[in-house]
Amino acid sequence: MADIVEPVREEKPPTPRKRLLLLMTPATYRAGAYLDAAKHLDVEMIRGLDLPKAIADEWGVQLGLEFADVETSVATVKEAHARQPFDAIVPVDDSATILAARANAALGLPWNPPEAAEAARDKGVMRRLMAEAGVPSPVFRRFPLTTDPREIARQVTYPCVVKPLRLSGSRGVMRADTPDELVAAVARLERILLDDGNLRETTDILVEDFIPGVEVALDGLLREDGLHVLALFDKPDPLDGPYFEETIYTTPSRLPTETQAAIAACAGQAAAAIGLRDGPIHAELRVNERGPWMVEIAGRSIGGLCSTILEFGAGMCLEELLLRHALRLELPSLDLTGGGAGAMMIPIPKRGVLRSVHGVEEAEAVPNITGVEITTRPHTLVTPLPEGSSYLGFIFARAETPAAAEEALRLAHSKLRFEIAPLLTLTR
Repeated sequence: MADIVEPVREEKPPTPRKRLLLLMTPATYRAGAYLDAAKHLDVEMIRGLDLPKAIADEWGVQLGLEFADVETSVATVKEAHARQPFDAIVPVDDSATILAARANAALGLPWNPPEAAEAARDKGVMRRLMAEAGVPSPVFRRFPLTTDPREIARQVTYPCVVKPLRLSGSRGVMRADTPDELVAAVARLERILLDDGNLRETTDILVEDFIPGVEVALDGLLREDGLHVLALFDKPDPLDGPYFEETIYTTPSRLPTETQAAIAACAGQAAAAIGLRDGPIHAELRVNERGPWMVEIAGRSIGGLCSTILEFGAGMCLEELLLRHALRLELPSLDLTGGGAGAMMIPIPKRGVLRSVHGVEEAEAVPNITGVEITTRPHTLVTPLPEGSSYLGFIFARAETPAAAEEALRLAHSKLRFEIAPLLTLTR
């Protein structure tokens, strides 16, 4: 009787883990969410921090990169890629978008072209490209900082908005209704820019028409088949100036369906105009009786901790969705979970040293509030807009409707009390 020979089964080699480089600043709020998402996806994540190499080595950072020195940082990324390849490079905040675009291009990885990333960071270039493409956007003028503010005041119409080309958020953005207010706003913006290390002789500013109406924010994902809207946020607090401090975001939007469709179309047109074609976008728009108008568009997702309120499909967070897209993994769903959600960026009421925060437990006890995060540590100097660039923290809410989420956020904020000591003035 012949021996029975068992067939030899070939063992398939294990699929190698995806490897991703995440570019972030040491102060980013979102590192934990991205790390959790990478762990859930079984992705090896390398953190590229915006730090000088000497400090990065001392701190034991995986990859130290100086985002402002793009050429050197791209070379460092290429060396790391040669040792062990990356499958994707993802920026977290505005400061890393240009480096991410240049590094992805150098490695042949999909992302936005470097020119598009540059345009999304420079409001002057952004405005010019959108105007050339016919995107509804305000009339604007670009001026060298060396221009006499009184000359600027004679060349613009009122009301207008004075803004820097590259500062993030609403920092340095001011409304002027008269020539005198314009002169004062330009002088104030000049101080902000010079304090930031900009040179007066090589710095430009933007002055554009003020667009009345309600303001909304759109988070979307650009894929091969176009723009997918992930969330459309209402901003229920009026943003009419003189400064433009954002506070409450709620979603889904309460605007009519046809208005929401027009907003999405405008955002898609703006992305195409400046060349964005892959990955997340965050767009700010104004809506009035003439339709939506583009304020700004960025090649990254919503900032701060606001992404905490977003869940897709069966509980997938925004960070996991973005990693899945970057790594070309399956995207089970791009639809938000039902119900209303909201986030409040807690504004800084005055300049000084934050001593303490009271009422957090009372705020957390408000129905529909899901969390209160005070992100500013005690004994920290805090400065409101237009000079400031941060918030005291965040409040989050989930409810049956966005209106109920908004109500909870306002009530929770009223429970908080901030002790801010004035700065001591030295006298002779």
